[in-house]
Amino acid sequence: MDITKTGIIQGDMRVIRVLAGLLERLERSNEPFDAEQYRSVVKRLADVLANAKSGEALAALLDAHPGASQVYENINYQYAGLCRSALDPALDAENEVRQLIDRVKCTAC
Repeated sequence: MDITKTGIIQGDMRVIRVLAGLLERLERSNEPFDAEQYRSVVKRLADVLANAKSGEALAALLDAHPGASQVYENINYQYAGLCRSALDPALDAENEVRQLIDRVKCTAC
């Protein structure tokens, strides 16, 4: 069988797209679903994303699928931190937590 590297990459992108769509449907569902089903989808998506080649196609797919983007960010955190998260919301959250900690410290005194 003659499989080119491009064919493998395109195949992986199709798998990522399908799993990312499935994850979104699970997360947006109003119907109950089994936790094991959710874990299975996330694990398979993480496995495929861990071996995916970064590039414009992957970036566009992750931009379109926030759940998959979070999974990608989590598996790559050790290398790049929160590489796909917007910086402003993260800074705002950090400032809010610092303010809350300061208020709690003041009321404890």
